[in-house]
Amino acid sequence: MLILFTVLLVQPAKAQNIPKSDHRLSDRLAKTLPQAKPPEATKKIKQLSELEPIVTSAKMLLVQSSTQQTAPAVEVVQVTAVKANPTSSGVEVILQTTKGEQLQVTNRSTGNNFTADIPNAQLRLTSGDAFTFRSNKPIAGIAEITVTNFDANTIRVTVIGQGSIPQVELFDSANEGLIFAVATAASTAQQPQTQQTPSQQKPESQTQPKPSTNSDEPIELVVTGEQDGYSVPDSTTATKTDTPQRDIPQSIQVIPQQVIKDQQITRISDAARNVSGVTVQGGFAGLVDNYNIRGFSTYNNLRDGFFSEGSFTLTNSTNIERIEVLKGPASVLYGQFEPGGVVNYVTKKPLDYPYYSAEFTAGSFSTYRPSLDFSGPLNSDKSILYRLNVAYENSGSFVDFLNEKVFSIAPALTFKLGDATTLTFQYEYLNADRTFYDGLLPDPNVFNVPINRFLGEPGDYYSAQSHIINLTLNHSFNKNLRLRSAFSVKLTDGDDLAFRPDSLDADGRTVLRRYAVDRSLYHNYSLQTDLIGNFNTGSVQHQVLLGLEWNKDLEGFDFLRSSASVTPSIDLFNPVYGASPPPEFDEASERERYGRDTIAFYLQDQVTLLPNLKLLVGGRYDFINRKNTIQPLDVLGNNQIGDQSVDRFYNEAFSPRVGIVYQPIEPISIYASYSRSFNPSDSRTVDGTQLPPERGTQYEVGLKAELIKDRLSATFAAYDITKENVATTDQNNPDYSIAAGEVKSRGLEFDVSGQILTGWNVIASLFHNDVFVSKDNTLPVGDSLVNAPGVGGSLWTTYEIQDGNWKGLGFGGGVFYTGDREAELPNTFKIPSYVRADATIFYKRDNWRVGLNFKNLFDTQYYDSQGYYLRPGAPLTVLGTFSVQF
Repeated sequence: MLILFTVLLVQPAKAQNIPKSDHRLSDRLAKTLPQAKPPEATKKIKQLSELEPIVTSAKMLLVQSSTQQTAPAVEVVQVTAVKANPTSSGVEVILQTTKGEQLQVTNRSTGNNFTADIPNAQLRLTSGDAFTFRSNKPIAGIAEITVTNFDANTIRVTVIGQGSIPQVELFDSANEGLIFAVATAASTAQQPQTQQTPSQQKPESQTQPKPSTNSDEPIELVVTGEQDGYSVPDSTTATKTDTPQRDIPQSIQVIPQQVIKDQQITRISDAARNVSGVTVQGGFAGLVDNYNIRGFSTYNNLRDGFFSEGSFTLTNSTNIERIEVLKGPASVLYGQFEPGGVVNYVTKKPLDYPYYSAEFTAGSFSTYRPSLDFSGPLNSDKSILYRLNVAYENSGSFVDFLNEKVFSIAPALTFKLGDATTLTFQYEYLNADRTFYDGLLPDPNVFNVPINRFLGEPGDYYSAQSHIINLTLNHSFNKNLRLRSAFSVKLTDGDDLAFRPDSLDADGRTVLRRYAVDRSLYHNYSLQTDLIGNFNTGSVQHQVLLGLEWNKDLEGFDFLRSSASVTPSIDLFNPVYGASPPPEFDEASERERYGRDTIAFYLQDQVTLLPNLKLLVGGRYDFINRKNTIQPLDVLGNNQIGDQSVDRFYNEAFSPRVGIVYQPIEPISIYASYSRSFNPSDSRTVDGTQLPPERGTQYEVGLKAELIKDRLSATFAAYDITKENVATTDQNNPDYSIAAGEVKSRGLEFDVSGQILTGWNVIASLFHNDVFVSKDNTLPVGDSLVNAPGVGGSLWTTYEIQDGNWKGLGFGGGVFYTGDREAELPNTFKIPSYVRADATIFYKRDNWRVGLNFKNLFDTQYYDSQGYYLRPGAPLTVLGTFSVQF
């Protein structure tokens, strides 16, 4: 027995009882809408107050709250799947169960919401989220449709209207259950003023015309309880608005939550291996995550759209909902970034339905990792929502002496201050302790030593604590104007002590080391306020974003250093540990502070010239004041001595972007764009003149295609990037620089992700990139940049059996290929290419899941680059995971 909730775009017909012999919805509607009682076919939809209770032949009851009788105790019916199927007039949301005749339904309306409760049923979906189905903006005038567990014995179906309550009429079928026919003023307004006669209307069972490219037309859905799955049609990073990716004239790839779960990502940077043109690049002490995108190393990321210094921050994957990778310059909205692109971590937010999840992972190298994810409303009217993510990880490593402990807790609250206003508070605390690990020196000899080689001392350590606070206010003045204002605070402090490899002696085996004791800090305060408006100029539609950003950034170090001449060395091939710290700090011992204050304005207009022709134009102006302070310290690192050195810099820059998207047919988007980036310089010429900011210019063309509508999409991009004003050595004064350097990056990229068939998911990529020095005074022209592979690709796919005795059993696997890369500039030797294979097998039943992940299945020896040091990849790693939702 099925219960169906149908969202209609046409002027609906009056409800009629359907004979038991009518089995299919398409047949039933074909008989009911076009032929049955033609004079009534154009009647206005009845309001909820006009509805009469209907008792069906399946003994299902629609009970009005004023006449409801106490129902006898019945068993709780399990709903095992939710599917959303398109029709010519809307969307069918189907709740699948074999005991539909036992279900009871109560409906009501509040504000702009229509709600139907089924008090003797529970969702137990066999794929995706076991407890929730959600469809955002399925048609014009409908903000959201959800099917979720309201409590332990009730399923709630909610249809949220935009600006007005949905108008609801009822249909009934003994074989298929109840149908809620929903219409809105927005959807009915799109219908022609002259109604067709019954003979002109096509029954739903006939072939329908192709939908137009108007964004208000119905979205075809084929959903089985999953939230997004591998296909994510919308993203926010490229425009700061919720924009379909097919309408963005720039390449942007999204790694959704389902991929993170299926690949059992514990180190968040591993997820980026699924994206073309992105190479993992480790950061300081092996703790943090950085990336090389389109050949350019980027040490800064975004977190919910806020600038996040990547040099000190470990990102905990358990609090990440998805990862969005914007290719090419991002300065038009975010300011100073390298021209290759930026990674944005989108965190988990409070949910308006109960959600409880617990997970435990254990595996190779003594790894164990428990985590909790709880969310839901805190009161009956859902005006206060919460979410709590807690995780702990304790792990060893294939590298000698290397271990790590990480604890994080991330509570969040959302307050609905009214129908148009919400306030969200988020906090995350993270504490990480690990062995300080640089890696191996960039020298061909390191490929001859075991990958477990450690070139420091067993007592080396790095400890970091971070506090991240976000406060976000959203307010809608009306349906066409809204305000978003967000304030972010990020405080990170670290301590480390380490014997760090410095260079390899001429004998090819003696590793010279430095000794360092450091205290570091990173404090960031940021305020972003955006005003988003929608309006028309004639037939042209506009969505305008006007924004203001204030950012205060402080990065600091207190360090004591000993040179290689007084620090004990170590043998690369036969290391002996137990060295004592050097007797003196004979290098500079300093307190360094690097401050940056930014004020920026940005304006963007997303213009719909025609339903299939869209223009994106925008620009940002940044004003940046920088202050660098250096103060000598005594050998104990406690007292300042000597004179303080202060250097001030001022930069301002305008960063434009223009792009156009043409959609010749609905599934295809052809785009072209021009954009610029900037990065401030803190170098000076011999006469003291500040060097101008580095400027990047990108031209990009591409094609985006929906291979299977709303299920499988692909992006092809070709780009040309030129980075100018690169600081290079002044040949007449080698201690100073001039802005004469230039770098070029050219390439092709292909990405595909989504669902091929029900239960069969895929995400894949392929790229070719050529990034090289095009001008320089000292570096050879034509040399490739470090850690920028010329070719690379990935393929990951999973399949879950949908029915039969093996239903819930799934398996998958993939390969990740990275071509050879230059290890240093000038180019002297290459890091070898590699292919890494991963696999998974899992089983889902009711509300629990168990799985095994095999990483580096064939024990391939490979290396990633930190930009200088080389870091060997882990050998065969096995992780077992058990998770439960309740």
